[in-house]
Amino acid sequence: MALRMCPHGYRQPQPLISAVSFTKSASRSFRFSVRSSIPESGQSRKLVLEVKEKLAKDYRSLPLGKYGRDDEEMILWFLKDRRFSVDEAVGKLTKAIKWRQNFGMSELTEEKVKRVAETGKFDVFYYYYPKRLGEVLFVEAPFVFQPVWQLAKPLLKSYASLVRFCSVETVRKEYFTEETVPTIFKN
Repeated sequence: MALRMCPHGYRQPQPLISAVSFTKSASRSFRFSVRSSIPESGQSRKLVLEVKEKLAKDYRSLPLGKYGRDDEEMILWFLKDRRFSVDEAVGKLTKAIKWRQNFGMSELTEEKVKRVAETGKFDVFYYYYPKRLGEVLFVEAPFVFQPVWQLAKPLLKSYASLVRFCSVETVRKEYFTEETVPTIFKN
């Protein structure tokens, strides 16, 4: 039995779960095994090169170098995020690189980061930095937010596990030292 984890029409080198088998032995116990088919490093390398070739052929205007169309580490992030679908990775990666250009990531300063953070636009991580976000903290979220979260949570699927509700005190203790705690978290 094979399980396909992408919409019909998209190319995926292998299903994420390539073999699931159930075996019933004479003693009435069952044995269950799952064999992962996430590409091994050799296969991953081939897919990275395939993405690089497509980008070089179809998107020559995209920049090269760190965070450019030939950045193999970044290409691998996008392949993993798109479950190793080359076409989907290329699509999302080109949008991300164009966004980096339009947003002016190379000219980013601390002041610009503060202004963006204040807008609350954390969807940037989903669209342009897949699998790079460790946690989203909702610090002292109002009580009324909990029911809304319960409705939104199923829509986020696996990304919902990145969300954590906590207090200012928890953030202060678990994420900062006395030297690095921002003034907004001080008494």
